Amino acid sequence: MQFGMPTLIENRTLEENISLCRSLNLRFIELNMNFPEYQTEQLERTDELIRAAERAGIYYTVHLDENLNIADFNRLVSDAYLETMRRAVAAAKKLLCLRNRYGDGSQPMILNMHMHHGIHITLPDRKVQMYDRDFGTYMKSFEVFRSLCEEWIGDSSLMIAVENTDGFRGYEEKAIRYLLESPKFGLTWDIGHSKAVGEKDVPFLLEHRDRLVHFHIHDGSETPPANHLALGDGEINLKERLELARNRNARCVLETKTVQALVRSVRWLRENGFIPSGDES
Repeated sequence: MQFGMPTLIENRTLEENISLCRSLNLRFIELNMNFPEYQTEQLERTDELIRAAERAGIYYTVHLDENLNIADFNRLVSDAYLETMRRAVAAAKKLLCLRNRYGDGSQPMILNMHMHHGIHITLPDRKVQMYDRDFGTYMKSFEVFRSLCEEWIGDSSLMIAVENTDGFRGYEEKAIRYLLESPKFGLTWDIGHSKAVGEKDVPFLLEHRDRLVHFHIHDGSETPPANHLALGDGEINLKERLELARNRNARCVLETKTVQALVRSVRWLRENGFIPSGDES
């Protein structure tokens, strides 16, 4: 199995993240475009990213901006997010050489994506999600999005993986089903997120288990809701989830939020046989 780490807020530079990744003998870093250090312009400095990764023998995946909202009713806004996606895909294609050299060529390079819920209007007796109310307009945006992503990715070994967060809305599930009709789209199972919301996304994820290509691995609990815990600190049946990831030949990001939790998680993987005993420094 191929394990990697997220971009950690304690590390202010790429070099600090790479140093930690290498010290733990992890295989890749998921560059997070929510951070100012990994905005589109920085991601496009691919020569620098490649040289830094080559020195450590690692590769990258990409976590797209969580605000990415390709269905925004304001076309100026949605067009900006589409352009962000186009440029992120172009940069990722240039970074594929690292996956080929240091990763597993049978696994596509992943651009991880959240679904944006959109806004809701609160009525006296209920909340109305605007994307649900104007579902036809919402789906037209995803038709354009899927077509453009297929064009931008072309025949390269890239895939956009949609991640569960705090529970897919009904309109989102319909849009994801549409995206999954394309071979350029898959699913990320964030096992901590799903635990913290009572596993409400699990039926949908398991229904589409053949499209699971990426996992965010961290521990979590339902009561009180918590996630991004070090492995072993929560209530998740981690071995079951990891075995599914192994069976799916999926890449796994150890998505803790602190260096300490990441180190402890790598130790848990070693002690439980998911990483050979000599693979942690």
